[in-house]
Amino acid sequence: MTDPTVPDDPAPAPQHWHADVLASDGGVVRLRPIAPADAEELQRFHTALSERTRYLRYFGPYPRISPKDLYRTTHVDYRDRVGLVAVLGESIIAVGRYELLDRSDVRAAEVAFVVADGHQGRGLGSILLEHLAGAAAENGIDTFVAEVLAENTVMVTVFREAGYQVQRSRDGSVLHLEFAIDPTEALRSVRDARERASEARSVGNLLAPRSVAVIGATPSTGRVGGVVLANLLAGTFQGAVYPVNPDRRSVRGVHAYPTVRDIPDEVDLAVVAVPAAAISSVLDDCMAKGVKGLLVLSAGFGETGEAGRVAEAELVAAARGHGMRVVGPSALGIANTDPVVGLNATLATVLPGRGRIGFFCQSGPLGVAILAEAAARNLGLSTFVSAGNRADVSGNDLLQYWDTDADTDVILLYLESFGNPRKFSRIARRVARSKPIVAVSPSRLAARGDSEGELDRAVVRDLFAQSGVIQAESISEMFDCAALLGYQPLPRGPRPAIVGNSTALNWLTADAARSEGLSAAEPVDLGPQATAEDFLTAVIAALRSPETDAVIVIFAPPIPLPQTGYAEAIRAAVAEAGETKPVLTTFASGDGIPDLLAVRGPGAAAVRGSIPSFPDPARAVRALARIQRYARWRDRPLASAPDDAARSGPEAGRPAGIDSERAVALMAEWMRGDGRRLTDDETVALLDCYGISVVDFRAIRDEDAAVAAAAELGYPVAAKATNESWRRRPDMSWVRLDLWRPEAVRQAYRDLVELCGDPLVHIQRMAPKGVGCVLRVQDDPAFGSVIEFGLSGPIIELLGDRAYRALPLSADEAAALIDAPRAAPLLSGTPASPRVDKAAIIDLTRRISALFDDLPEMRELSCEPVLASPESAAILYARARIGPQPSRFDTGPRRLG
Repeated sequence: MTDPTVPDDPAPAPQHWHADVLASDGGVVRLRPIAPADAEELQRFHTALSERTRYLRYFGPYPRISPKDLYRTTHVDYRDRVGLVAVLGESIIAVGRYELLDRSDVRAAEVAFVVADGHQGRGLGSILLEHLAGAAAENGIDTFVAEVLAENTVMVTVFREAGYQVQRSRDGSVLHLEFAIDPTEALRSVRDARERASEARSVGNLLAPRSVAVIGATPSTGRVGGVVLANLLAGTFQGAVYPVNPDRRSVRGVHAYPTVRDIPDEVDLAVVAVPAAAISSVLDDCMAKGVKGLLVLSAGFGETGEAGRVAEAELVAAARGHGMRVVGPSALGIANTDPVVGLNATLATVLPGRGRIGFFCQSGPLGVAILAEAAARNLGLSTFVSAGNRADVSGNDLLQYWDTDADTDVILLYLESFGNPRKFSRIARRVARSKPIVAVSPSRLAARGDSEGELDRAVVRDLFAQSGVIQAESISEMFDCAALLGYQPLPRGPRPAIVGNSTALNWLTADAARSEGLSAAEPVDLGPQATAEDFLTAVIAALRSPETDAVIVIFAPPIPLPQTGYAEAIRAAVAEAGETKPVLTTFASGDGIPDLLAVRGPGAAAVRGSIPSFPDPARAVRALARIQRYARWRDRPLASAPDDAARSGPEAGRPAGIDSERAVALMAEWMRGDGRRLTDDETVALLDCYGISVVDFRAIRDEDAAVAAAAELGYPVAAKATNESWRRRPDMSWVRLDLWRPEAVRQAYRDLVELCGDPLVHIQRMAPKGVGCVLRVQDDPAFGSVIEFGLSGPIIELLGDRAYRALPLSADEAAALIDAPRAAPLLSGTPASPRVDKAAIIDLTRRISALFDDLPEMRELSCEPVLASPESAAILYARARIGPQPSRFDTGPRRLG
């Protein structure tokens, strides 16, 4: 059966339409374009639908798809007619499609979808609608139309809650729905909320299983399968544990099964502890059993080379295709200290007690050491995940989970690589508003997936700060921050009081505080003979002082003394003062950190109200400084989200005088092939659309033209070589400034041509004297468009004094960018130079941000130098590069990375 309107040999479907997505219950579903080979399975899917479901979809009884409709549904052109299927294993569980309508007013398509009865209520309709809208937008369709029975309340709800502005009309029992599919802020908000909920649920399923199978279980604690089984059985896990070992009837007194398939009950989590070569058969068993999640402790995958990476990708693809998430491979394990769950599916010899800190890391051996240190410092954990190679479940997933977890207050991350840095930045910025995130990473931080390669440490540092992430330099520093964040309130300002009985340590602490940007007053020196009562009185006074935001207490007697009384005095002072200010201590008597400073909770872990004690005051100061900067970030207003390109003006969060329509038209005219560098005139025209002016210049090729250009522009002028290799030289030998006469212009032109060997020279009006600055935007493979700011000059270039932010920028973020470089105080004026117009630089930065937000074809822009003077910020030269829109794996419909 054929249809003359349907191609017999359609073009291949776009590969990027294939996606693994999370349903609302946290299970994985695979989405892909429909294909002719799906005809038989599609008919099976259709006939298995209940009569009610078929009636609501087709407005009447429709027991089988006719041959003509089956052919038309499975043979599409992936342009005007598109079909997507959601599959689990080899079975289709949902179908969605759109077809272009014959309308003259707008490019509109009719959209419809249907979900198998057993999978309804999992949010698959919303997912299909998102991905169909993404495909339609790529094909120039801007409006969807749907005909829905009024009694089909579920489908009506899908459209209403999707974030679109839906127009409704009714014809008898049928509702006519119509809506534009342009991505709006409401749509992005709905998408992000659903992503957040499904990813949190997905991780929650792993961390709170009702049953666990240990594949490769053995009684030997010298083997991986034996260690994890022993930890599960020795803990307080409230579910069932099933050892899987084909050679044993029981392991550690628990009945064992030859394979997962032989287990009579459902299995939520399978812990895999067999050699990598045996994974394939184990995976087949898990897929056949319907296991919900895999924890792969086995090594021998991506860390071994290309063959291992291929095997790892195949493992994840197969698991996701059957609805499973994967932690690992080469993972240390997962743990949940909630007594209702009591899960310890790790290889760790020591697991900290119950607390309110969530911890994520990758490396297994390092994870063991980190857990041991957390336990030694009495830092209790809520949940722990070591993801090993992080082939599937990542730190982003855990951030989504901890954001919704009422039992987690502080989040610790040890990151060795990024999976989706843009997504990390987006999620972290939201989560850090309510829960502090402390991250530590090695000096070589890699990007994975679409952003393969090593990330620039300076960029990561600044983008962490922009997202509110507290970046620690070491594991010890991470735990120092956690001890303060987990048990003490945030400081309200940068003014610590220092109370101690050692003059030398007091002043060293004050100096350290000032070097960290804190405003430490003169220390309160109690003297070496200070008693516990002296400490009590001094700490109360410091806490109650309106001039202090935190208190650092130092106990360092000249001879060893019992600490108990002093520790009790400090705790009593905090209780009596009744102030919500953080208190930090250092006991330097050589007698260990006193337990009395910690309020104990279940599992011997410290709880809220404990007073952290640090080995030396410098570490206390560093932790306090990082927490104070975080508290200051959290107090800032929320950064505005990217605005609709059609909106402009201060009230919409964008500078006035932006002509984005003209810019889009120019981009369409200039864009071709793989992109190119814009000419100087094109760059000026593009910037002009955003109210950005380059100091007026003329490009000339002979002496007479140079003199004519100078006369037209008005003296004085500058002459500049245009050859890129010379423009990069810091010695300015390619520039002639303050040319006041025609003879000087002629001579300058001759000199530059002789020097550079290029007859093309710019004659430019002289700009007001000012401080040279650099503004650059590059398309970072990991973070997208990243803007860089700094002062210009060879010494500053050598020192790498640059600040970075991800675009788009709010007004507050633009101001923070300008103030971030170490040399930024020069902009505020010195005895030798006046204060520049910083507002003009901030405005320029925001206009550049709007340009990149509106034009996805922009790859690079460099404004260098920008002369910042008391009256303006004048761009002397700008160059730009455009190219095809890159794959943005954190925009568009939801999908797993």
